[in-house]
Amino acid sequence: MSGAADFANEMQENLRKVAVPIHGQKIYKDECVYSFDNPESKTGLYVCLHTFRGIGEEHLQRHYERTSGKGSVYLHIKRIKKKIENVESTPEGPDKKITRLAIGVEGGFFPDLNKKKFEYEDTLSIFLYPSRKSCPWPNPDLPEIVKLSVNAVLQADSAYKLEELEALSNTWDGETIFPSQYAENLEQVENGKKVPPTGWKCEKCDMTNNLWLNLTDGSILCGRKYFDGSGGNDHAIEYYREKGYPLAVKLGTITKEGKADVHSYKEDCLILDPYLAKHLAHFGINIGSMEKTERTMAELELEANQKFGEWSVVLESGSKLKPLSGPGLVGLSNLGNSCYMNSVMQVVFTIPDFVSKFLENRQAIYDEMARVDTANPVEDFNCQMAKLAEGLLTDKYAVPPVIDETTNDAIFEGIKPQMFKNLVGKGHADFSSKRQQDAQEFFLHIVNVLERSNLNQVNPTDCFKFKVEDRFECSQSHKVKYTYRTEYCLPLPIPEAAATNKEQLAAYLAQKKAAENAGQRYEGEVVRPHIKLDSCLETFSQAESIEQFYSTAINDKTTASKYVKILVPNHQSCAFHRFFFQF
Repeated sequence: MSGAADFANEMQENLRKVAVPIHGQKIYKDECVYSFDNPESKTGLYVCLHTFRGIGEEHLQRHYERTSGKGSVYLHIKRIKKKIENVESTPEGPDKKITRLAIGVEGGFFPDLNKKKFEYEDTLSIFLYPSRKSCPWPNPDLPEIVKLSVNAVLQADSAYKLEELEALSNTWDGETIFPSQYAENLEQVENGKKVPPTGWKCEKCDMTNNLWLNLTDGSILCGRKYFDGSGGNDHAIEYYREKGYPLAVKLGTITKEGKADVHSYKEDCLILDPYLAKHLAHFGINIGSMEKTERTMAELELEANQKFGEWSVVLESGSKLKPLSGPGLVGLSNLGNSCYMNSVMQVVFTIPDFVSKFLENRQAIYDEMARVDTANPVEDFNCQMAKLAEGLLTDKYAVPPVIDETTNDAIFEGIKPQMFKNLVGKGHADFSSKRQQDAQEFFLHIVNVLERSNLNQVNPTDCFKFKVEDRFECSQSHKVKYTYRTEYCLPLPIPEAAATNKEQLAAYLAQKKAAENAGQRYEGEVVRPHIKLDSCLETFSQAESIEQFYSTAINDKTTASKYVKILVPNHQSCAFHRFFFQF
């Protein structure tokens, strides 16, 4: 009997195992549910025509067993990536100037700007397991149900695509603003005040830049003081607290096209004022004759980021880094503002407790999945953690970088933790989105998810767990009360007064202030406060005075002193309080 006949006979025996996906059913044709194997991998990807889950070569037997033999017929996808020769380079080149606070939009930061351009060629076949017989696709001799199943798989959006449609696009624009709810019916005082087109000065100090025109009564006041001591003297924000007038426009940013920085104090953000021309005309300002003379807030922030090296750090500007690869040196691709997740997961998988649980124990985790017929590896958190551990910490995906022949730059592929992100963010308003998030909040979210997933099991997050003792002492009776709680992250204040470079810092702030008062830009080197970790810990452990403390010793309210002690865990996670509010 010929090979084709053998295949046809075995195919007939397995027809009852072939299903046709219904509308909206998730089809995992981009990546293996147990590993980071995908169609571009050496052995390609096998999409089960019964469960519609992608399976890597080494997990075929596991999938066959956990489906009780129903996972026998697969669509095998092998994708070859070919470099497109003679691709015209971007005229701006690798050092294209960033002109917008944005990611993935024109003028913004494009992480993949200089990636190689490729074309892809798919080779498809129908694969039978465990006999490993196959035949090319398309094939007119295949049974009709197989044709229907495969065509549905190929035409359907992948599970990734469906989940992408539920999230935001892979862009972020820091300059996107929206109309204010206060603009249309803004009250404007009939006080007869007329504002000249130039020559402005703060009504409460001598500042002549960073001035804001209140759109209710025409007051001209200076802006906020920035964290580094530059900026204004807070007169505009203080005036809002006194009067409650919601909108102000930054003088010098108004253009004849009607663009300007308009701030809403009540909404606490820059907004769009569709009626700006009308509001300015109330104070005698003809918007058609205005010229931009000052930098906008976005330009100031962008300039600060560039001057302080934020963009150059992201882009590794001016650095010739030695490419590294190997276990523990595998990168995670940015899935659209997912660096908060990537950084946390890279760190936790350097900790022995996580390595032991999810890397060394991964086969046991996979086998446990195989014993439960209804279990879904895509929805199992321990399974996806084991998959991520194998991807990061073994040599399976630690592929040496490809060296660009024209630029001599190293191009790393990395792995895409899309399945992990979809699972860990499921049901969470923030982490299921494409918006940037806080790394500490994500870390605590991971702790919570792992606790739920490892009830009555070894939980690797125990290595972060520590006891906090709060000691309260009544100021009148001097009796004490103790309370205890469990925490995973230690909040540490940053005492600016403990800076070890106070003289250099004071000189820098004075020079910067003098330059601004003279209407000039400070061009010197930025000096930042140097604060030791010991100083942060010392400040944390200092006694805190608590007013209106109810003391059971005297049955009345009094003042108490609070002292905090901790029992240090094996691995201490700390969150530093970098931001301060000035009232």
